[in-house]
Amino acid sequence: MAVIKDIDESQAPLLDHLIELRGRLVRCVLALALAFGVCLYFADPILGFLIQPLKNAFPVGEGQLIFTKLYEVFFVELKVALFAGFCLSFPIIANQLWAFIAPGLYAKEKRAFLPFLLATPILFGMGAALAYYVVMPTAFRWFLGFEGTAGGMEIQALPTANEYLGLVMQFILAFGMSFLLPVLLLLLHRAGLVTRDQLVSARRYVIVLIVALAAIITPPDPGSQLLLAVPLLLLFEGSLVLMRLTDRRRRTNSDGADEAQSAS
Repeated sequence: MAVIKDIDESQAPLLDHLIELRGRLVRCVLALALAFGVCLYFADPILGFLIQPLKNAFPVGEGQLIFTKLYEVFFVELKVALFAGFCLSFPIIANQLWAFIAPGLYAKEKRAFLPFLLATPILFGMGAALAYYVVMPTAFRWFLGFEGTAGGMEIQALPTANEYLGLVMQFILAFGMSFLLPVLLLLLHRAGLVTRDQLVSARRYVIVLIVALAAIITPPDPGSQLLLAVPLLLLFEGSLVLMRLTDRRRRTNSDGADEAQSAS
């Protein structure tokens, strides 16, 4: 009987956590569904906003998006609504995840983790904005430069709506997720998994890795790869600066604690 009692006591907190997790996941799904419904209603204006970089890359009055399947545009609008709905509901989803994790953290851990939670959407938005306002117009003008004639035949760009949306989402997600590099590095540093000295000694390998990553996750044009690699290198160097400040603050606090202990 004692064994059964111990098992019951150990299961109760786990069941409570699972029930809480289920409730918060339901809230996340409801927030996403609501945002999806709103964005689906405004799918045409959102799609029009995403089309602007391509429209501006074409000469005035030229350019078009085509669809080769009767249902293609319908599914394109669903993808647009889901993509925009996730971006719109992300603060609520992040808040629910934080509310689930926070009670298990000490106050010091909360203060350490909260800045990273706040920095994540900001850095993702910066990467997405760079992709939309700088990289995509540059890349699309470069792609359209291949129009012309060959062998007496005209070569004309006729992108489909589905392919264009996939390319836009690839740009936005690639740049948005890549801009989270400082958050990842600083979290690893705060957890003690990597040190600043290790990253400094591996700088040459990190540079090669960043260039390779930029070549993989961006379309195959040198401009896009360069426009991603350079900000990532700057973010990496900025992370090293923040790590130096963090290490200096830790040493100062440690020295102060040692002096107080010796004085007592």
